[in-house]
Amino acid sequence: MSRKPCLNCPCDKKFLSLDYCFDAPPKGETHFNLNGQKYYRSYLKCNICSHWFEEMSIDMDNLYDEDYVDTVYGEKLLSTFKKIINLPQDQSDNFHRFREIKSFAESYFNDTKKLPSLLDVGSGLGVFPWIVSKEGWNCTALDPDNRTTEHIEEYVGCNTITGQFLDIAMTERYDIITFNKVLEHVYEPVPMLKKCHELLKPGGFVYVELPDGECAAKKGMPREEFFIEHLHVFSLQSTILLAERAGFMMYKIFRTHEPSDKYSLRAFLVPKISN
Repeated sequence: MSRKPCLNCPCDKKFLSLDYCFDAPPKGETHFNLNGQKYYRSYLKCNICSHWFEEMSIDMDNLYDEDYVDTVYGEKLLSTFKKIINLPQDQSDNFHRFREIKSFAESYFNDTKKLPSLLDVGSGLGVFPWIVSKEGWNCTALDPDNRTTEHIEEYVGCNTITGQFLDIAMTERYDIITFNKVLEHVYEPVPMLKKCHELLKPGGFVYVELPDGECAAKKGMPREEFFIEHLHVFSLQSTILLAERAGFMMYKIFRTHEPSDKYSLRAFLVPKISN
């Protein structure tokens, strides 16, 4: 049985209702090797903050080991990377993502010439680090799979760290830490964010991008935002709650409909000021 997600609602998950059930992979979802386990999963929705919790009997603990890269990319890791980086800017989620982060950073740091240091957690193919590095920023890409970090070293040329974010001891500090579509994939998103306090430079900020369940649900099921990999699907309220419980203040949050048709929440977090 999969572990329970630890992000709680303001009501301590006392007002949950069953919202969606899936007894087969929806169209477009990656078909993972479940080793004979029966496919059934559901989402419970909090009636207070509108956060969705995935519940299932499928054991997904090893999903992000080698099987994930094998299943999603196989031998097409490099060709997929090249295809995405060559998308026209108006069709690129990553271009729009970086444009928002750059604009915010220039305003937040009050310096249009500053080239910040950035840690990208869960870099995958490395498309976002590629864009960041092209702009001259000092980018470090972190990913648990050594094949993706080796790929990033070779084709992006930025610094890389291989391993699980919570397990790695790091001494470097960064102006910006980014989680691009990462926290919805983990059982415990709050500790992930909490670790950023020890890795941020004074005056730094965290950027978080998450699936927007509220907008996606209005378009009907099935939607990519509710695919099997997403243990959490967020709302505006639950994103603010996530930041609060991790010791951050919500500086800015907004919704976006990306070129890829994903509905996403983009949030900029700053550490709370201690009294």
